[in-house]
Amino acid sequence: MKRGVARVSRARRITILVLLLLLLVPVVAHSQPAGKVPRVGILWAYSPPVVSSLGDAFRQGLRGLGYVEGQNIILEERWAEGHFERLPSLAAELSRLDLDVIVTASTPAVRAAQQAIKTTPIVMTLVSDPVEDGVVASLARPGRNVTGLSLMHPELSAKRVALLKEVVPKLSRVALLWSPSTASYRKVLSETQTAAHALGLQLQPVEVRGGRNFDSAFSAIAREHAGALVVLPDPLFRDQQRRILDLAAKSRLPAMYWSKDLVEAGGLMAYGANFPDAMRQAARFVEKILKGAKPADLPIEQPAKLELVINMKTAKALRLTIPPSILARADSVIE
Repeated sequence: MKRGVARVSRARRITILVLLLLLLVPVVAHSQPAGKVPRVGILWAYSPPVVSSLGDAFRQGLRGLGYVEGQNIILEERWAEGHFERLPSLAAELSRLDLDVIVTASTPAVRAAQQAIKTTPIVMTLVSDPVEDGVVASLARPGRNVTGLSLMHPELSAKRVALLKEVVPKLSRVALLWSPSTASYRKVLSETQTAAHALGLQLQPVEVRGGRNFDSAFSAIAREHAGALVVLPDPLFRDQQRRILDLAAKSRLPAMYWSKDLVEAGGLMAYGANFPDAMRQAARFVEKILKGAKPADLPIEQPAKLELVINMKTAKALRLTIPPSILARADSVIE
């Protein structure tokens, strides 16, 4: 009888020990199973040449976190090549793959992904104002399955117009190239009008709805004798950036853009976020999600730094003298 009791006690002790060990093992919800190679989808609204540097920056961000494409992570990319009507079908195609995370670049891309993908985590990038555009509930608590980056800074509109005014002191009329494809740009338009009025400038909003409208848009700018141009970072403009740069140069318009790569390609000035840095920042969101974080619990982030970039060769071609005060503030000067 005593031996039976001893056996039961020993078995009970072993059971208790096993339960205690199981409780001590850390469990992370939704983290990657051992040996599983994560698969990440990327939905671009643009064509490959336009975003090659951004794709490289994203991969660089992943490598810095220990993820190497083809070794311990798989990337599935799809490009709409500027045809935004293709985004829903491309998003649906990605939804049928066994993906752990989907990265979207631009507001139209994240909207298409939201419609097609209800549970897979989505990391958005290159989105201006996700709250105003109805993509997330709030920056602090995005909700649903979307998180990522917002490029919206309230001071951008005023700063861009003010910088142009410093470079072109006699400026009285400035054109603003914008597209209604992004809902939040109506708010940006209002903010820019306020900023221009405060500087004694008349703002000429020029709406572009498609790739065929650029010639007529620049003709309208010429007819109204605008002395400078601000170009908003719209997905349509990103894909057609070479055409816009050429038309601005042909019209001899001092133009303010949103990103350094446009100034490197011949634009006069840019003030805004560093887009490659934003893509590297997106890689950190992907890592957090792969390690078990829920998108709804990850606050939307904004770029830590805004940069001013000036192309001196373009300034010379336009016969503009860049004030020393602006050169001193520039983060990058392209000779």
